[in-house]
Amino acid sequence: MSFVIAAPDLVAMATEDLAGIGASLTAANAAAAVPTSGLLAAAGDEVSAAIAALFSSHGQQYQAMSAQAAAFHARFVQALAGAMGAYAAAEAANASPLQTLEQGLLGAINAPAAALSGRPFIGNGTNGAPGTGEAGGPGGWLLGNGGNGGSGAPGQTGGAGGAAGLLGHGGTGGAGGTGASGGKGGTGGWLWGSGGAGGAGGSGGGSGGAGGNALMFGIGGNGGAGGAASGVGNGGVGGAGGAGGALVAIGGAGGAGGAATTGTGGAGGAGSNALGLFLGLGGSGGQGGDSAMGSGGAGGAGGSGGAASPFGIDIGIGGAGGHGGAGTNGGAGGAGGAGGSSGTVFALDLSWGGAGGNGGAATTGTGGAGGTGGFAVAPDFIGFGAAYGGAGGLGGAATGAGGTGGTGGVGAGGFAALGVGVGGAGGAGGAATETGGIGGAGGLGVGLLGGAGGAGGPGGAASAGSGGHGGTGGDALGLIGAGIGGVGGVGGAATDTGGNGGAGGSGTGLLGGVGGAGGHGGGASVGTGGSGGAGGDGFGFVGAGGNGGNAGTGVGVNGANGGNGGSATGALAAVGGAGAAGGDATSGTGGFGGAGGSARGLIFALGGAGAAGGDASTGVGGPGGPGGTGTASSPFGIAIAIGGAGAQGGAGTSGATGGAGGDGVFEGIAVLGLGFGGAAGAGGAATGDGATGGAGGFGGAGAGIANFLGFSVLHGGAGGAGGTATGTGGNGGAGGGGGLSSPVILGIGIGGAGGDGGGALGVLGGMGGDGGEAVAVGIAVGGAGGAGGAAPTGNGGAGGGGGDALGLVGVGGNGGNAGTGFGANTGGNGGDTTIVVNGMLAPSTLGYGGNGGNGVNGGAGGTGGKAGVFGAPGQNGLP
Repeated sequence: MSFVIAAPDLVAMATEDLAGIGASLTAANAAAAVPTSGLLAAAGDEVSAAIAALFSSHGQQYQAMSAQAAAFHARFVQALAGAMGAYAAAEAANASPLQTLEQGLLGAINAPAAALSGRPFIGNGTNGAPGTGEAGGPGGWLLGNGGNGGSGAPGQTGGAGGAAGLLGHGGTGGAGGTGASGGKGGTGGWLWGSGGAGGAGGSGGGSGGAGGNALMFGIGGNGGAGGAASGVGNGGVGGAGGAGGALVAIGGAGGAGGAATTGTGGAGGAGSNALGLFLGLGGSGGQGGDSAMGSGGAGGAGGSGGAASPFGIDIGIGGAGGHGGAGTNGGAGGAGGAGGSSGTVFALDLSWGGAGGNGGAATTGTGGAGGTGGFAVAPDFIGFGAAYGGAGGLGGAATGAGGTGGTGGVGAGGFAALGVGVGGAGGAGGAATETGGIGGAGGLGVGLLGGAGGAGGPGGAASAGSGGHGGTGGDALGLIGAGIGGVGGVGGAATDTGGNGGAGGSGTGLLGGVGGAGGHGGGASVGTGGSGGAGGDGFGFVGAGGNGGNAGTGVGVNGANGGNGGSATGALAAVGGAGAAGGDATSGTGGFGGAGGSARGLIFALGGAGAAGGDASTGVGGPGGPGGTGTASSPFGIAIAIGGAGAQGGAGTSGATGGAGGDGVFEGIAVLGLGFGGAAGAGGAATGDGATGGAGGFGGAGAGIANFLGFSVLHGGAGGAGGTATGTGGNGGAGGGGGLSSPVILGIGIGGAGGDGGGALGVLGGMGGDGGEAVAVGIAVGGAGGAGGAAPTGNGGAGGGGGDALGLVGVGGNGGNAGTGFGANTGGNGGDTTIVVNGMLAPSTLGYGGNGGNGVNGGAGGTGGKAGVFGAPGQNGLP
């Protein structure tokens, strides 16, 4: 029986139906009783009387049986009714104690509160009636959700959601009537509960309602969506998100903007700010509305997130910006929200800025710009703080011009004992048919322990036009630690012209600063690649410049230029960044090789190396990049300065000039000062008929400004060799000078050797470069002249002259020998040790002139150099 169930209401209905059937049968039997139980005889004979008696007897028997059946039916109905009553009584007996207790308790509790305030102590609020714009009722004081707002009539704002009591969620705002705004969401419970969502805006561009706020523990309500506009109007603006709770705060997201047909899509609603004691997460911005024949709506900004606990862990995260809507012109992406935390004593502060929203796609115009990443700060004074700026949003794609990528957010680690700040990466430029979008710049990174700049965003690709330029890398500042600049963005690939690479960001730090590398240029399938970006500068105790970015590959007339290396400044040491090689060309000019970055350090400085110029198949090669200057300026101890090497010029039908070597300059007063000029690059080879090889670059100078107390050695760099050619060989570059401009106890100056002339298969070999001059109060040695280039079927090149030398002891450089060939050519003159300075003869105290170089095929040998006050002249060269 434990599995038997009954429904008293159904049994009662069956009892009533059976009683009705019984009454109907009793009435029918009564009506038939007289005609069937007392039949008269048809005639007066005995047979008729017997027949009538028989049928009357049957009718009487039927009435008797019917009476018994009616009695049974009445008893059955009575029994069924009794059973129904028993079941109902049993259920009432079982249910009434709990229901009575509940109703009694709620009545006792709610009656005083309702009498005083019109609001129950426990219970949900009533919902507003549809089509009235009536507000939802408040929830119970202790427990209960707020009622939902009623929808508005045409032109009427939707009703606000009801507020919750101590515990409960706010009611949802009602939808707005046609063209009207949605209602605001209700406030969440005082202790716990989320805010209600805002109501949707009415059709015809009504604004979405704002989300309700949460008070202590809870999530802010999301904003309502803006209403769509089907005619010429604009889409409705999305509602703002509601604020999160005070302890653990999570902000509500903004509502999406309404769509439009011919107007502008509605802007997305802003995400709510969220400031909690331990956690703050800002709400995301709403997406902008799309438009079929107009511009897309802008995405909503993300809300800021922050935490402010003085102890423990503080986490602040900014909300992401909303994406822009699509349209003929894309809508701009919303900015990411700021992330912050402000713990002050023995706290771990972590902060992330929100990502910027992506720009909207465009059907015929310009894609929307990506939103800026959110700022992040973690200002902990004793513990550890780390802040990460938000990434910039992507630029919108387009058939015309792609949208610009968003800028990365700033990351500020504050003044924590171990504070680190990382800038956000820039957003990528939007892809396009005509022109790719520019990549966004990387964000600044600042921290006590160290900072890192965000990478620049890559440029957008273009299927039929020019690629977008890469974004600049973010700068970095390490107040005590290192600062590392962000890498520049890569240029966008394209059909016609690749985008240029972005420049690297600068890096500054007390311990060290490193510049970011330049971005590589974008490639081009039928045109010229993009130029490489310049490396970022580095500043710090040790500084290093970033390397330049590579030129983009292409098949165009001219080659792209390589990026220059970044400069470096260091309190102790500095190294300049290297340049990047130039791109190759087909029939025009090869790309320029990137120059090496300069370097200035107190103890040590090394200029960056230049990079080779690009080759040209049937044109002129690109010049080689010069080396960077290295300058050391220590007032004590040791100072070493080295110039960067120059690079070779590119080959082509005409060769290009080699890059000059960088100067190595020593400044100041030191016990030991060393300065070395960088070697120059060789000239480019020339492959065209009768063409001229490129000239070799000049060697860098080894120069000293002053060294009163110690010993200095200054050595000029060698000149670059001339390029080989089918016609005329390139001339060799002159060697760099080596010398001092102030008195020293003992100094040595050495001139760099001249570069050899380039060999030629045609009429004339290249001339040898002159040796570098040396000047020192001490020992001065002139550089040797370079040899002339050989020409097996023509005249060889003349030898370069030896470098002059002026010092207490001077040794002139030897002249270079003439190059071999059929014709006669002269050798170079030897360097003098008595020279003219300001119109007056200035001899070395003990001077030995350099020997002259030998001539060829009867050509005169070079003249020996002049002697000093004491010493001997150089020997003449042989014919």
